[in-house]
Amino acid sequence: MAAYHSLAFVSLSTTTLLFILCASSFSFVSALNGGFSVDLIHRDSPKSPFYNHSLTPAERLRNAFRRSINRINHFNPTASSLSQQAGLNQAEATIISDNGEYLLELSIGTPPFPIKGIADTGSDLIWTQCNPCVSCYKQTDPLFEPKKSSTYKALSCSSSQCNSLNGTCSSESSSNCQYEVTYGDQSYSYGDFARETLTLESTTGRNIAFPETLIGCGFDNKFTAGRGSASGIVGLGGGSESLITQLGSSIGGKFSHCLVPLGSETTSKLNFGSNAVVTGAGVVSTPIVQGQDPKTFYFLTLEGISVGNTRIPSSSSAFSSGEGNIIIDSGTTLTLLPPSVYSDLEAEVDKAVGSLEHVRLPGVPLNLCYKISESSSDDFNPPTITVHFSGGDLKLPPTNTFIRVSEEAVCFAFGSSPSVSIFGNLSQMNFLVGYDTKEGTVSFKPTDCTKQQ
Repeated sequence: MAAYHSLAFVSLSTTTLLFILCASSFSFVSALNGGFSVDLIHRDSPKSPFYNHSLTPAERLRNAFRRSINRINHFNPTASSLSQQAGLNQAEATIISDNGEYLLELSIGTPPFPIKGIADTGSDLIWTQCNPCVSCYKQTDPLFEPKKSSTYKALSCSSSQCNSLNGTCSSESSSNCQYEVTYGDQSYSYGDFARETLTLESTTGRNIAFPETLIGCGFDNKFTAGRGSASGIVGLGGGSESLITQLGSSIGGKFSHCLVPLGSETTSKLNFGSNAVVTGAGVVSTPIVQGQDPKTFYFLTLEGISVGNTRIPSSSSAFSSGEGNIIIDSGTTLTLLPPSVYSDLEAEVDKAVGSLEHVRLPGVPLNLCYKISESSSDDFNPPTITVHFSGGDLKLPPTNTFIRVSEEAVCFAFGSSPSVSIFGNLSQMNFLVGYDTKEGTVSFKPTDCTKQQ
């Protein structure tokens, strides 16, 4: 099948997003006129500073699956059964904190100080490790020193904003407003709330300053599986402390991304403001379910799934859980569904594929894999999967639903999760995915992301 030939043997990894936040800056208003875009670089791309040349594609793939599975703990701290079902050792699995999702290379302060943080649509707060540090995990780059920045302003305990942020003032030695954030994998950060300048470099080369951005300056931090490549987290979620919410009216509440296929030599793009508008033929839009708790996550409503022309009966699945039953997340590789939904889906996919030999692969926690060599891939005719969101049907071609995991095997890149459903980033590749937080919609448009400017 011609469409399948583009599924090269590449590392399936959660993507690395690199924001370049630079020193000098144009006027904020001038730079935002017409919107702007920044580059997204896959963490396993040779262009990434985190590229590990010693890993084989198969090893990168296994690491990505582990990250995807353990990502569930980020959304639901009690969710561990999927890892157990997959036969993975929790202690060995790479959790969301340091090696996962999107990495942002940024500068904060005046003069600008470069840091690297995880860009996380499942988090809100922007925080980085700071000196003086009481207890910090080891990171490769130096720690940010707020005393050396002329634009750093710690929030005081007496400020009204400290109250609204649920800040605390427990330390007798400090009058600063403090934060405490913990994650499902037992990672955490404690420190001071502060205002600081961030600077973005757009793809046109313009440098854009974001003054008075709320950040967390962490002096007691832990990454469960940290290896020192990240300085902290940059939240892109829907809560009040996230980068997206803080940019607010300056970007019209709009951002979008276009993720290139795995193995592509071009970079993905993250767009803001008018650059992020998704319009034209083929656009599918679905409501963001408002009022869900927590507001951090972008909840959508999944009404059903079809394999070819066969729709899985909703009565025999968990679609009855109602509105807001799936989270869209760019930081999770796989698309994860309730066990009953996945079981029905797997059976229909297997039926549609036909009588090909099944294979089980060590370290690959996917149930449906076929023995297909690269030379015999013409014999493989996978079906189109249609995801029925509220308001529109999204057709996923085989390049979004199957992945070559070795020279001899191809797997269906969906899995089951008993606790939370996630629409992952592999299903989003080669779609322009736009978030409009004012209108409350997520829109998808089939796009050749390698040609996005």
